[in-house]
Parts: sequence; structure tokens; C-alpha cells
Amino acid sequence: MIKKCLFPAAGYGTRFLPATKSMPKEMMPVVNKPLIEYGVEEAINAGMESMCIVTGRGKHTLMDHFDKNYELEHHIEGTNKEELLVDIRNIIDSANFTYIRQQEMKGLGHAILTGRELVGDEPFAVVLADDLCVNIGGDGVLDQMVNLYKQFRCSIVAVQEVPKEDVHKYGVIAGESIRDDLLLINDMVEKPAPGAEPSNLAIIGRYILTPDIFELIESTEPGKGGEIQITDALLQQAQKGCVIAYKFKGERFDCGSVEGYLDATNFCFQNLYLKDDQAELKQKRTEKFSSIALEPV
Repeated sequence: MIKKCLFPAAGYGTRFLPATKSMPKEMMPVVNKPLIEYGVEEAINAGMESMCIVTGRGKHTLMDHFDKNYELEHHIEGTNKEELLVDIRNIIDSANFTYIRQQEMKGLGHAILTGRELVGDEPFAVVLADDLCVNIGGDGVLDQMVNLYKQFRCSIVAVQEVPKEDVHKYGVIAGESIRDDLLLINDMVEKPAPGAEPSNLAIIGRYILTPDIFELIESTEPGKGGEIQITDALLQQAQKGCVIAYKFKGERFDCGSVEGYLDATNFCFQNLYLKDDQAELKQKRTEKFSSIALEPV
């Protein structure tokens, strides 16, 4: 039902300078895979076939990553390194990738509008790659949201509770409870001033959007920071019809921050990279590092 996933990936990633001076933030590795690959895997596991990526200047490595590298593959053919490319080969074979360039950075709403040509007139998902979401042993966040869309047929945003001191960093929602994990949104504010927040439920980088959102974005005036905010367009949609907030199951890491990026790396190393068949190696590494005593200088 939801076959296309849009990835806004044109931002500069200034919080990770100088690393992002020449490398897109979406290509920063969490253990051995770039951030955007985790997002694409999540979309494929939710049944999506088309990955629509909004890029910007200097983002050519995104396109290169989701393409074959004949020289590299020939060089490692027949060696034990070849198995390291199995996952990305499966991704390339499982989905098609289209790209469009965002000429100016005018906010998330503008980035989504730029992708209209790729998405067309159908419901679609949006993934912000620097929000890494993992649900060990269960459905991914997009998969959970697609199942909700089948029931409600309206726009859906993923939300989670955040500490009060962090609320000003997010788009924040308020609404009427449908059930423990669902709310019908009646208010949304982008990066509210202290004391003006409607709740501590923050929108994270997972959306299911109906195609009428494009016309609403077009009529949305620049808001917070002089940018076209998707939060403002979604509020219009909520006032005219139905937008649902979903308290998803799983872990979410803000990999746009150094602390969140390190937390994600540690989590993925322990829970994804060290698989069951590597349990013995994991134990040896744990013992090795726990036995190291740092002497004072």
C-alpha cells in the first residue's frame, strides 16, 4: 500500500563538522553501515520498493553507495571480504533509487515538497536518516506505521516523550487519546519557546503522509527560523481532517548529535553487529576490555 519512501538528505550536517565538510552526514557509519542504509533497510522491511532521495550539492556518494562498484567487487571476488557486501547487494536488488536535488535549504517542508516529482500522487513514507530507529525482535517503526495506515488512512507521525529541557529542539504535538499509543492531533508547534510547549511528545523522523500534504506545504508561509516547516503544514492537515501521532515501539537515537551517535554505535555494535554466532567472540572482547586497568599518568 505504501510503496515509496522519501529521504530528505540535502542538509549540511554542521553539528558534525569537520567530518561532514566532505562527507554527507547520512553516510556517517554506525559500526559498518552508513546511517541512510539503516533507513533504507527499514523501508524495505515495511514493504516499500522505491527510495526517493532528495540530495544537495556534494552528495554524490549517496548515489554511489546504492550502486554497484565493479572495480571493488572484482578486486574482492572469491575472498572472505565478499560476504561483507551481501547486505548492500540485497538492498540494491530489492529497491529502485531515484534522486532529485534541493537547490536551496529552506526547511524540511520544502525538502519534502522538492520530492513531490519523485513521489507522485500517492501516500508515502518519510525517513530522516539521522534518526536511527531499531526494534530488536519486533517490527520496524515504519512497518508499525504502515499497519496503522491500513486502518486509519491518514497522515501519521511517530512521537516519543522527551525531557522537558529538550522540548524546544523538536516539533511537539498535543491531542486526544485514541488508545495508549495513539493520539488524534489537535495542536502542533515547531520548536516551542520554554513554557509554550503543548506537551513533551516530540515528533521524530518517521512519517506517513497523504499526497494532499504537498498542496498544504505550498500554501505554508515560512515559520520558525524562516524555513518552511512540515509541522505547520501538518497542523493545517490536522485542522481539516485527521493526523495521528503514534508512540512507536523500539529505540530511537538522535544521530545528529554526538552523544546520540555514540549511543547508536554502541547499541548497534552490541545488538546487531555481534550476532548470536559471534557470542564467543563477544565474550572474549568483553573479558579483554574489562581486564584492562588504566594506569594514572
